[in-house]
Amino acid sequence: MRATTKSLAATVGVAALLALGACAPSAGGSNDPDPTGDDTSTQGSSGEDTSASAEPVNVALITSTTGPLAAYGEAFIDGFEAGLDHATDGTGMVDGMEIVVEVLDDGGDTDRAITAARDVIGQGYKIMTGTASSGVALALAEQAAQNQVLYVSGPAAADALTGINDYTFRSGRQSLQDVATAGSFIDVDGASVLVLAQDNAFGQGNLAAVEGILGAAGAEVGSVMIPEDVTEFTPYAAQVLDAAPDMVFVAWAGATSGAMWQSLNQQGVLDDITVVTGLGDASTFGAYGEASEKVDFLNHYFPGAPDNEINAAMVEHVEANGGTPDLFTPDGFAAAQMIVHAIAESGGQDVDAMIGALEGWSFQGPKGDYTIRASDHALIQPMYQARLVEGEGGWLPELVAAIPGEDVAPPEAG
Repeated sequence: MRATTKSLAATVGVAALLALGACAPSAGGSNDPDPTGDDTSTQGSSGEDTSASAEPVNVALITSTTGPLAAYGEAFIDGFEAGLDHATDGTGMVDGMEIVVEVLDDGGDTDRAITAARDVIGQGYKIMTGTASSGVALALAEQAAQNQVLYVSGPAAADALTGINDYTFRSGRQSLQDVATAGSFIDVDGASVLVLAQDNAFGQGNLAAVEGILGAAGAEVGSVMIPEDVTEFTPYAAQVLDAAPDMVFVAWAGATSGAMWQSLNQQGVLDDITVVTGLGDASTFGAYGEASEKVDFLNHYFPGAPDNEINAAMVEHVEANGGTPDLFTPDGFAAAQMIVHAIAESGGQDVDAMIGALEGWSFQGPKGDYTIRASDHALIQPMYQARLVEGEGGWLPELVAAIPGEDVAPPEAG
């Protein structure tokens, strides 16, 4: 069943709709008048009075609202709602065109996402956005190219999305930007860098990224790859100590994370070596135990990292609507900014004009300066160094340094 078509500029936000059951139709449909009783005269993106006489522009927001990635989907939707409100001065309209957003749950499943995409494309939709799953995002990018519609991907970090086709853009960061940020903790040229990771596709992908980014910058890259079923990590911690690298880059996910970090701490790895890993969403801040203060974190976003008016406005909007800003909230916000810009420059239906409007576009977003690289649609953006500090509510992130986007830009795809 499709989720209710709903303008995100309406009084009831998407996050609230999901909490109450977004699959149920609203009482009056998506074309209800403003519930405040105001007339239909409003302001477009330029701030000038316009009339809601133009055809609406439909946007399909496909992401997880159920399943293991639901929290990421919620953060993206919260950010999108805030971004749409900001980019349209609270009207949900561009040049008299209402932006109508349909939220569709992919459940983290590729087939389900493809079915949803084909459905809305068949209805004439020209714009899609969303998803936290890299596998789903790659499938949606393929659908976008086949059907010549605009796709602005969300938190999915797969590097393969960059440059995959003319129709796909991204509103979040990619894995190569994470790795480049890790390299900012040391002087990479001539240094020895060891990747500690699970011996699976995730770990191998991170090893390849470190070899491609830090190796190309002059680092000598080695690895300790650990089978997924291992639960005793002392021998592997000993291997790390024996290698005596200048930096260890840890790529880890899953239930054994706590035991792995405990072992590194107990064996003294964290005392003698710079150990860097990615800081995830707020639910992971307490996962490092006694190792928390000894780990250096690269970071995509946490609410206290940027210091600018747009980030403050995003945080205020999300919190006012009952949400909590988190790792992927700015990805939703930036996606909304990009889509509003594309609509404003194209009339909402000319996809080639949308692509032309976005390629090379620079704008101010929640993290600061963003630029869409014209050659491959990589999104150049700041990244962060962070640490965890113990507070009254547990472990909380603290900014160490903001890294300019051009300093951690990924190599051009292709």
